[in-house]
Amino acid sequence: MRESKAERIRRFMPFLLIGLAAVSLLTALVFWIQRGAHLELEGRIQKVRTLALPDSSTIVVIDFRFANAANYPFVVRRVDVLLDSAEGRTLEGAVISEPDAVNVFRYYPLLGQKYNPSLTARTRIAPRQSLDRMIAARFELPEEQLARRKSLRVRVEDVDGAVSEISEQR
Repeated sequence: MRESKAERIRRFMPFLLIGLAAVSLLTALVFWIQRGAHLELEGRIQKVRTLALPDSSTIVVIDFRFANAANYPFVVRRVDVLLDSAEGRTLEGAVISEPDAVNVFRYYPLLGQKYNPSLTARTRIAPRQSLDRMIAARFELPEEQLARRKSLRVRVEDVDGAVSEISEQR
């Protein structure tokens, strides 16, 4: 007796389903094991303060909280502050060093208190560690244009090349 094509498919179907389930389970297991291998900072911007300067530029102070989600240390190579303007342009601010940031807070009390140290190059963030930091930058824009921004982003680059961005929620 010859078996019909439908009967052969019906007999083959359980083996196919078991094979697909096994491959899916194996793929999920690999992703689960590798979950801490992706070097990335996760976080959010807590507070943004601005100060208009007499030369039509603006100082922006960003306080943020972030965590190293990986199982490996994140060593900061570079920190950039990016502004997405209302016109659709992306502008990069001139990051202010930690000693200069201390002076900015001393000379401009309108900015308030300096709550956290600046995130600087060579800062080491241990695996699963959470930190509060700040970054100050100067933009060659009047404060009114800066207030109309779409968002601010803090871009942090690791010494090994991994890049993470923390964006403002507006």
